[in-house]
Amino acid sequence: MTDDQQRATDGGAGGRPLLITYVAAIFLSAALLFVVQPMSTKMVLPRLGGSASVWSVAMVFFQAALLAGYAYAHLLTRYVPGRLSAVIHVAVLLLATLTFPLAIAAGWGRPPVRGESLWLVGLFAASIGLPFFALSANGPLLQAWFARSGHAGAKDPYFLYAASNVGSFLALLSYPLAIEPLTRLGQQTQAWSIGFFVLVALIGACGVFMGRASASSRAVAVEQDAGAPPTWRHAGTWMALAAIPSALLIALTAYLSTDVAPSPLLWVIPLALYLATFVIVFQTRPVLPHRYVVMIQPILLAGLVATMLYSVTDYLLPVLLLHVVAFFVTALVCHGELARRRPSAGHLTAFYLWMSAGGVVGGMFAGLIAPHVFSWVAEYPLLIVLAILCRPGLSLADRRRTSIFALALVAAVLAIALPATAFHFQLDGKFYVWGVGALLALALAASLWRNPLAFAAIIAILFAVVRFYEPDLGRRVTERSFFGVLKIVDTADGYRVLEHGTTIHGAERMSDIAAPGGVKPLPLTYYHRQSAMPQTVAAARQRAGGLMRVAVVGLGTGTLSCYSEPGEDWTYYEIDPVVVRMARDPARFTFLTRCAPGIPVILGDARLKLGDERDASFDLIIVDAFTSDVIPVHLLTRQAMEIFARKLKPHGMIGMHVSNQYLELISVVASVAQANGLVARTNPTEQDLDDDAYRFSSSVVACARTDADLAPLAFPGGWIVVKPDPRQWVWTDDYSNIVGAMIRQYRHEGAAGLEAASPPAVVAARAAIVAPPTPPGN
Repeated sequence: MTDDQQRATDGGAGGRPLLITYVAAIFLSAALLFVVQPMSTKMVLPRLGGSASVWSVAMVFFQAALLAGYAYAHLLTRYVPGRLSAVIHVAVLLLATLTFPLAIAAGWGRPPVRGESLWLVGLFAASIGLPFFALSANGPLLQAWFARSGHAGAKDPYFLYAASNVGSFLALLSYPLAIEPLTRLGQQTQAWSIGFFVLVALIGACGVFMGRASASSRAVAVEQDAGAPPTWRHAGTWMALAAIPSALLIALTAYLSTDVAPSPLLWVIPLALYLATFVIVFQTRPVLPHRYVVMIQPILLAGLVATMLYSVTDYLLPVLLLHVVAFFVTALVCHGELARRRPSAGHLTAFYLWMSAGGVVGGMFAGLIAPHVFSWVAEYPLLIVLAILCRPGLSLADRRRTSIFALALVAAVLAIALPATAFHFQLDGKFYVWGVGALLALALAASLWRNPLAFAAIIAILFAVVRFYEPDLGRRVTERSFFGVLKIVDTADGYRVLEHGTTIHGAERMSDIAAPGGVKPLPLTYYHRQSAMPQTVAAARQRAGGLMRVAVVGLGTGTLSCYSEPGEDWTYYEIDPVVVRMARDPARFTFLTRCAPGIPVILGDARLKLGDERDASFDLIIVDAFTSDVIPVHLLTRQAMEIFARKLKPHGMIGMHVSNQYLELISVVASVAQANGLVARTNPTEQDLDDDAYRFSSSVVACARTDADLAPLAFPGGWIVVKPDPRQWVWTDDYSNIVGAMIRQYRHEGAAGLEAASPPAVVAARAAIVAPPTPPGN
């Protein structure tokens, strides 16, 4: 039997052991690479107040480090081929182990008031930069080595890229569903380090297999697979097809985690789907053929655009699902076009280098540039339009297509102009004509899906019209910071409302704003006179025996300041400077200026600031920090409660506002309270008041050292003692279980038959975790 015949029989040089080793190495490398992303980002969340933007900036760093790793792999493969490249890379991997165990770098202090993004990128680089860089190079480097291994499958090593993304996909899904709920950060970093050492051994074995291949077989493989070198046009196309889905990934993740929770669960779902698209398109026979994906995309985009045009929020979870599915299919289209244009194996590392560069460009645009350029999330619709241009068939040289494009624009203008004008000037039947015009435009766009330019133009027109013809355009102010988008809207029924994401963070009557300076405004939203937080303030004042000292975590519009008494010492702690500016401006809201004009507002993360104050001692600490509908997780841990308890006077009280649509947090607060030797009570179920559109129900958990300190809340029909669920682990700085909180909320609401607008899990949670109230004085 000849050498060629033997190689065909056993798979080439090394045979099956070689293939298994390479697949295992690239699989493990990808798993470690993508486990460290949510793990390290979770470590730094407390430094930035739990902001959803932390993940967006983290993604930019990860993509930049990936680009650096790909560039290193490209240069190593091109200029140091053969065994020496394996020796160098193993040395780099061993050098990275000197930084173990993984942890946030010391000596970085507190984040600045401005420039949080660049500070965070530097922190990531100092903390995990070298290990992440070394792991990033493994994907293209191992594929390049495999192409030179003499194996029968070496001519097309791109299947290893699919194996790499399978490892990434499984690792990402396992983190929020198994790793995070069942282990602590210390255990995670230890297991990760062990996996890294195993990977070093596997990569060393891969280098040995590559070195055993004869020099002639390596040269033949490279010569056969080289082909013509890629041009600048090829590189630009690869970058564009990678940049757009990369930017869409960041925009979508920010959208999801702002309204639910900045947590690994909401981070990894879009990223896992993003990676799954690479698994699909780089298969020899894709599970979803590209032509079918191209046909499905217009239908999903039409539905997505319709929900955005009509601001559908009543069915938030189905709408979020539509966003995720539309993103997945759109990424499949872009990456499918990318896979169709991949070069031969001889230019593999260059292809990955340009593809990674596109990912960095997209990530920088969505994560760093757009938040400073746009006052609202304009990048999301813009990227949807650009994604349509990635569809096959884009050509400006085709006269027939250009004519169809011109006709489509004319039809779109005719379908939209008159309805939009009627909508703008509030003419009779405005909703009807606007709806007809928008649906006609969407139908026209869907019918022109074979012409990407016309399709994209119509969608862009629709987005522009809905933005510039919104009825509240002249009564709306939008500002954006690292912590999200804030919007002030003057409603038609006479209220000024502060919104963050999809959640109202405060409201004031326009008549109160226009009233003479001595008139105090009426507290609204979650702090109206019958709500839970004013009861907490009154109970703490009664226990203190008069005037008291109060710390309020989270400013909003400053509504709670209207419950302060003359002579009391109140202090606000707020992390977002835009919120402070809005609340202090009497032309926008008057709660602070009229109720407590001298009240200090300390800028920064409240947990860190309170921890720094050695002499602070409060009768009441109110924790009312929200980002959209999210309470920062680092304020719900045992360590956070320890700081709050340490700052209390002997009979002081902590009031935590835990209203939430998605997470059951009453039992979480009860468990961290008990872990610090505190008792807890929660307020009875409230109902939204029908006589005022801006008086909402709320859920508060009050904590103190003894039940006697909470006695003022134990009036007949009053607050109920909360007992922690022994089945739940106490949340700490290195452990939280967002998935469990979501499941409990879903089960409790379903069991109690609560509507989405009711207080989160109050009725059903109490049925499982509360005990009868203790009589006052015991």
